[in-house]
Amino acid sequence: MSLDTSTTKNSEPIVIAGLAGLRERAGTKLGVSDWVDVTQENVSTFARLTGDEQWIHVDPDRARTGPYGTTIQHGFLTLGMSTGLLWSVCTVSGFNVVLNYGLNKVRFPAPLKVGARIRMHAELPEVTEVTGGAQAIYRVTFEVENEPKPCCVADLVFRYYT
Repeated sequence: MSLDTSTTKNSEPIVIAGLAGLRERAGTKLGVSDWVDVTQENVSTFARLTGDEQWIHVDPDRARTGPYGTTIQHGFLTLGMSTGLLWSVCTVSGFNVVLNYGLNKVRFPAPLKVGARIRMHAELPEVTEVTGGAQAIYRVTFEVENEPKPCCVADLVFRYYT
């Protein structure tokens, strides 16, 4: 996967106006989020909250001798950041209800090391009408600064209802 790493974030999120705006943006790149630091504190908090406290995530001393030389962020923590980062790239107006409807595809092609920085690229490959509104599929790709592969690629499905 090749990302345009020269992309800079818009100063404000793009505002997509209703179903017509979603249709107009279908098949386009929407933008990129700001850089976000990957911290041990966030990883450890996520580990406690989810019960996934494997040493590769929470034990920096042991992880130094592990396969990545440091602790790594949970893939699901990265994925969980998608909605907030998407809203920093674009918002959709003209609907009363917005639902995160699910995922069509998720991959974690590379580890995300604590201490790294990431940013999310967002595209809108598909928009379809559903009863009472619209369904949008957002392809999100998490770029890791100075790394050749993204750490997460996912298709998020949102539903918008009037």
